[in-house]
Amino acid sequence: MRLVGFLLLVSGWGLVVNALGMLSAAGPRSAFALAGVAVEVLGLVMTVRAHLPPKSDNRSRELDRGDASAGRGEAAR
Repeated sequence: MRLVGFLLLVSGWGLVVNALGMLSAAGPRSAFALAGVAVEVLGLVMTVRAHLPPKSDNRSRELDRGDASAGRGEAAR
């Protein structure tokens, strides 16, 4: 997923640069530039999400600490 995010960042940048170079009318140029920026934002979101640590719930954290009575209440202790 990290590679896909980085590739989307580069391809969005390429869309914007090519739109500015190839299109002369303002309408299509703006549309392609906005599409390129949207692709870049999508790539940035995917890259950031790929670099975030995985979420874990409280139960798994208690088990990781070695608390054998996790989730059984006070009576079990």
